[in-house]
Amino acid sequence: MIKIAIDCMGGDAGLPVTVPASVSFIKKYCDTSVFLVGSDDLIKSCLDKIHNVPFNRIEIIHSEESIGMNDSVDVALRKKKKSSMHLSAHSVKNKLADACISAGNTGAWMAISKYVLKTLEGIDRPAIAASIPNQTGKSTTILDLGANVDCSPENLLQFAMMGTALIKSIDGVINPSIGLLNVGSELIKGNSLTKSTFDLLSSSDLNFYGNVEGNDIFNGVVDIVVCDGFVGNIVLKSIEGLAKMFSVTMQEEFKKNLLSLFASIMAKPVLNNLKRRMDNRRYNGASLLGLKGVVFKSHGSADIVSFHYALRRTREAVLNGLINNISININR
Repeated sequence: MIKIAIDCMGGDAGLPVTVPASVSFIKKYCDTSVFLVGSDDLIKSCLDKIHNVPFNRIEIIHSEESIGMNDSVDVALRKKKKSSMHLSAHSVKNKLADACISAGNTGAWMAISKYVLKTLEGIDRPAIAASIPNQTGKSTTILDLGANVDCSPENLLQFAMMGTALIKSIDGVINPSIGLLNVGSELIKGNSLTKSTFDLLSSSDLNFYGNVEGNDIFNGVVDIVVCDGFVGNIVLKSIEGLAKMFSVTMQEEFKKNLLSLFASIMAKPVLNNLKRRMDNRRYNGASLLGLKGVVFKSHGSADIVSFHYALRRTREAVLNGLINNISININR
């Protein structure tokens, strides 16, 4: 039985999303049980509103505190030690759960997870990895997405190794390809960090494709794109902003007049297919790689469907031995 500890208090919506998503998830996967971590009374109140709850695979861990989206890392780490985040991470450390997940404050979740679980042997810094849909119908995994603003070439090499283990474990790709995010594909392009990292990746036994540019993320040229957290976070926020602008602009254009409204009706089947293909909810669930435990981060604005997918990725990571695969990649 796989056991996942869920910080039910985290995220923009919190309990109305995390609890129903957790219940629907364990209904689908009978080999999984959950620890619902948060306010005992509030969690029970949410469960009372759901039909056919499999209570035999649910255990509530009461927390006296919760960490807000705007709490500083220092407050989260040192002043709220009885929070749902802390208890979720400790459940993995104490071998009660196989993995933990939160939709809450990313900085706080990373700091708490690193403080409680520590890093794997051979890993200097943990990294945040997430998948972005590409035009092939599959996805491109990017790391680091903000855990490490300043990186060394050795850090980026480790990110590539961890990303390889992640894609093998979750997506089942036997020998995933790796691209180094740069301002051009040519060898002469880039700064000292990317040039030194290129040399390290080229001499490794990883499936290194070479330098890739920003547009290659969406072309699906490689399975994994490696960069430092400063660049990665900007890429991620830019993608999110562009997707939102595209959606809002399209809706505005279709509502301009009767002709455009009629066009939207005619185009509805195509638009629905596009929406399904580009639905970022299917790719929710960023992995905090390099820790002594499986730790996932859901998007803060996740709805029930989106959080369900994040739980699914968490389960796949446990089921396919993500931590062991990372250790093998790092220490071989």
